[in-house]
Amino acid sequence: MSRSPSLSRGQNWSADQIQQALEGSQPHGGKTVDIMDSPVVVLWPVLRSGSFQKRKGKPRKGRNGKKQRAKKRSEGCLHMRFGIFPFFFPFCPRNPSSKPYFLLLLSNPKSSMACAATQNPSNDEDGELCSISKPSSPPSIPSSPPLGSSPSRCLNGEWRLERAWAHWRKLGEPKLIVAPMVDNSELPFRMLCRKYGADAAYTPMLHSRIFSENEKYRSQEFTTCKEDRPLFVQFCANDPTILLEAARLVEPYCDYVDINLGCPQRIARRGNYGAFLMDNLPLVKSLVQKLAQNLHVPVSCKIRIFPSLQDTIAYARMLEDAGCSLLAVHGRTRDEKDGKKFRADWSAIKAVRSAVRIPVLANGNIRHMDDIRSCLEETGVDGVLSAESLLENPALFGGYRTAEWIEGDDGSLEDGGLDQAELVLEYLKLCETHPVPWRMIRSHVHKMLGEWFRIHPQLREELNAQSKLTFEWLNDLVNRVKQQGSRIPLYLTESRVTANGAATCSV
Repeated sequence: MSRSPSLSRGQNWSADQIQQALEGSQPHGGKTVDIMDSPVVVLWPVLRSGSFQKRKGKPRKGRNGKKQRAKKRSEGCLHMRFGIFPFFFPFCPRNPSSKPYFLLLLSNPKSSMACAATQNPSNDEDGELCSISKPSSPPSIPSSPPLGSSPSRCLNGEWRLERAWAHWRKLGEPKLIVAPMVDNSELPFRMLCRKYGADAAYTPMLHSRIFSENEKYRSQEFTTCKEDRPLFVQFCANDPTILLEAARLVEPYCDYVDINLGCPQRIARRGNYGAFLMDNLPLVKSLVQKLAQNLHVPVSCKIRIFPSLQDTIAYARMLEDAGCSLLAVHGRTRDEKDGKKFRADWSAIKAVRSAVRIPVLANGNIRHMDDIRSCLEETGVDGVLSAESLLENPALFGGYRTAEWIEGDDGSLEDGGLDQAELVLEYLKLCETHPVPWRMIRSHVHKMLGEWFRIHPQLREELNAQSKLTFEWLNDLVNRVKQQGSRIPLYLTESRVTANGAATCSV
């Protein structure tokens, strides 16, 4: 395909420079080509005034003129062996009488690498991977990045919105989603929640700088498998370049790269990330733009609300304009850390849902299926996230609820034939298949057996005193818990049991 000389270089131009050039030009021709099996109409303008290329004149001649000419010519060419790929995007001039153009942009993304391995376990006992025999090679992961979509560099907002919704629908419009939890939403736990009804899941928050620099951190903190989709990979960051470097390592293995803009903990204040970036909105915007302009997968953001509703709405719209394709809103402010003390503000989430045009997820006050139905009806969001309640009851999305939430029941609840001790055994089996650090396993055992430990505190003390955990020891602990004779069942309502023993509930 022939190209206009003005488009044959790889120089970067701002939107305003392109706008000025286009408004003084006329389209000259076009041709339909196939890019990744999709027909794309490419129009290139012949500029009557202005140009995409500032360099004028012919290459300097002389003894080395031939080499210099060859070097200049190669700058804008399509060299697949160097990882340069073509991308075509629509551009609509501000002049309403002008027709839209398609611009040819060239990108040279850095090569990415697989990082879903379990190698080089730490020397710390609780930091060690929990494999019985340490694997000599990484577990299998998806073999190639998602194709058929180009980086989301688009100057046309409508096209970007259509792309965001097309991607969401392609994933099946997941409604029930495992929220990101530091050291708790790791692969075995995600897979357990998926078995009991979760449609999608987030990874734990990953530190972008450490992730991009440290192979051991990558191999231990991020693991996945082909069944672990749809998947959000979440990073905390305060440097756009470092964030992009980390995101490129995971984009072949996820469906969204998520930016943590909601962590309210003191460690986030010290590290200047999470909800404390709400004090620096230009930086937040630059983080989103950097990923949106350079990744193949969409960018999502998880935020908290401002005390002012108008500030919250302006914040959400800014993220959408910057290139965010999906927004998860935690209905509490940065200072409202205690979920039991402060109720999430669903009305604020509803206002955000009405203010933006991308998919919106709600986070907060999700303890059982009745809460999910109420949240979807009251806010109009496209899905819900649950965190703390899932840690105690990973079968929540399957319709199961703990005894804590059956008070005032009208008799429709029944023993679901499942208890948390059985969930712990299922979780341990998943950990044998998908090794993770022992500290994560210890935390989940404490959460899921919390009710038993309150009745039999000596068992909790045994777990705390055990410095080196093994699967054999943990299985024996769970069996001794069950032998105490105090079964604490999970309850079901409006559900049916499937062939694999999990309950399903209509939402």
